[in-house]
Amino acid sequence: MDTMTEDPQDASDPIELFEEILEHKDSDKQSIAVVLESAVKGVGHVVMWANLLLIVAIVFQVTMRYLFNKNFPQIDEIQWHFYGLVTMVGISYALVTDSHVRVDLLHMQLNKRTQRFIEIVGILALLTPFLYLMIDQGFDYFQESFRVNERSASPTGLPARWALKAVIPISFILLAIAAIARLIHDVHAIWVNTESERQGKGIRLIFVAFLCFAVVAFSLSFLVETTEEKLVIAMFLTFIALLFSGYPVAWVLAGVGVAFCGLAYLFDNDLMVWTGLESTFTGLDYLTLGATVNRVYATMSNAVLVALPMFIFMGLMLDESGVAERLMNAMQKLFGTVRGGLAITVTLIGIILAASTGIIGASVVLLGILSLPAMMQQKYSKSLAAGVVSASGTLGILIPPSIMLVIMADQMALSVGDLFMAAVFPGLIIGMLYLLYIFIIALVKRDVAPVPEGAKAPDWNAIKDVALAALPTLLLILAVLGSIFAGLATPTEASGVGALGATLLALGYRKLTFRKLVSVLKSTFNTTAYIFAIFLGATIFSYVLREMGGDALIEDMVASTGFGANGTVIFILFIVFLLGFVLDWIEITLIVLPLMRPIINGLGLDINGFGAIDEPALIWFVILVAVTLQTSFLTPPVGFALFYLKGVCPPEIKLTDIYRGIIPFVLLQLVGLLLVYYLPALATWLPSVAY
Repeated sequence: MDTMTEDPQDASDPIELFEEILEHKDSDKQSIAVVLESAVKGVGHVVMWANLLLIVAIVFQVTMRYLFNKNFPQIDEIQWHFYGLVTMVGISYALVTDSHVRVDLLHMQLNKRTQRFIEIVGILALLTPFLYLMIDQGFDYFQESFRVNERSASPTGLPARWALKAVIPISFILLAIAAIARLIHDVHAIWVNTESERQGKGIRLIFVAFLCFAVVAFSLSFLVETTEEKLVIAMFLTFIALLFSGYPVAWVLAGVGVAFCGLAYLFDNDLMVWTGLESTFTGLDYLTLGATVNRVYATMSNAVLVALPMFIFMGLMLDESGVAERLMNAMQKLFGTVRGGLAITVTLIGIILAASTGIIGASVVLLGILSLPAMMQQKYSKSLAAGVVSASGTLGILIPPSIMLVIMADQMALSVGDLFMAAVFPGLIIGMLYLLYIFIIALVKRDVAPVPEGAKAPDWNAIKDVALAALPTLLLILAVLGSIFAGLATPTEASGVGALGATLLALGYRKLTFRKLVSVLKSTFNTTAYIFAIFLGATIFSYVLREMGGDALIEDMVASTGFGANGTVIFILFIVFLLGFVLDWIEITLIVLPLMRPIINGLGLDINGFGAIDEPALIWFVILVAVTLQTSFLTPPVGFALFYLKGVCPPEIKLTDIYRGIIPFVLLQLVGLLLVYYLPALATWLPSVAY
């Protein structure tokens, strides 16, 4: 279409008018969607700098506490005010930048037109009801706080608590604006219907998948008796089925939760008698579901979760600092004459990066870019090269400081420090198993990891170079984890200090530019936002699930297996392992893991806490789940590490090479799982020493 040359009000054809409003051909006459997206991005670009203010607030508090023996409760509250602002505003920014997590297995095979159709349906059917609920109830929540002039519960805390609560309706209005912008873009693209939009598979693929899930849901409904139980099963299967549509996980969770709240309300009020099912007594309705706004506020003001963006920032900044590149160059000289030396180098760097960042995507991409071209040049086996990089990059999800462990601690009401300490030995053991496997396979099959031609034996200079390259990172790790383990700092305080330390490292190596700083802030903003968005969706989903008796149903199903205490733990881990094939660790951690707490507590497991740990069985179990979930990054079809790696692979490495390469490493992770299962002290001894 040509650029508009007349005022839209003078257009005679309403269709042409609609097209011209949507079409954007020059910077002077932006479309409605572009204006809305620009507004959301503009707010996001301002708010993302609050992460730097958060670092300053944490470091200031730590400095005043330990150098001057002074404490300012207001600074503690300012920290989670910044955290709440960043996360709530970030969800709309992540929507306009298309950064929310989705299950791409089927979605990536669809043509662009079908993907847009799915997004339109998702926005209207899933996101819109959730937005209406949150804006309406969130405004009432803020208004009541403003009416009573609510302030901090602490006499030395901040006044005007209502100001933070005002962020809830405002942020969801921003999200609604972002959704409208996406909707306009999609409708316009479908209307134009270009040839490129039609290349790929159509909606039939999704219909076939949904039909399969419907058959499974219908079959499973005969296994339970009450209407509530049937609704719980239908809710779970609807969630999983809609995930495969490719619509973002967070809004699938929220939309399914709101939809089944409405369905339960109909059953409660005898409006579904025509189905032949009995009425229910869930008590779910619009107002009770609106009470989840208080849970949203509790999440955005959670002092434990403040560590989340800080550890993400720390990891991303370390990736930008050039630390891994220096380590790679130094270690290659050290292991140059060893068979599999480059693979060993990658694994060791993976362990070091894991102890400084929990960002799997960044670690896998960085290791892939640095090592895969060299491995191909040295004629490494494609599958071994891909497997080493994928597996080494996933160690960060287990070895502390891990963002997964932070979220697990929050969901299971455990100490973050305890989980960090409990994960040290299991994480290092799995890393050592990787190294042992690489060493043995390189000796047995000499062609999979040959010694590079012209390699020189290491000398003292090589050892010195490795020490100099590794020392700054090791000191940073010691400062972060050491302060937590020694009880000198909380995980939140340590995360802020670590973020500052990573920034100083990048400055010291002269790698930090303004552009890189902005890039790190944007990535931190997006990553924190999509995790928090899943928190929001899971809050709605979990609330409805519990009100329908889902936790009791799952507890009864697990107890009815008759496997005994140890058998029940194995059964749960097996289910988590299977779920890892189709779900991300975030959904499993937020939806499934909290349901397991009463089950584990009721098993009466005799796990040695060495007289110092209050809930040793729970800590041991959470670490077992964490090790199991590490495999979810490598197991197809939804193994995210595989997709991260595929994006940076040399063209000669195919997806089949990656799949073959990860098999032995998944088996090694399961060996590590068995070791922790049969030797619980690997998870419980170190936390007990801290006391």
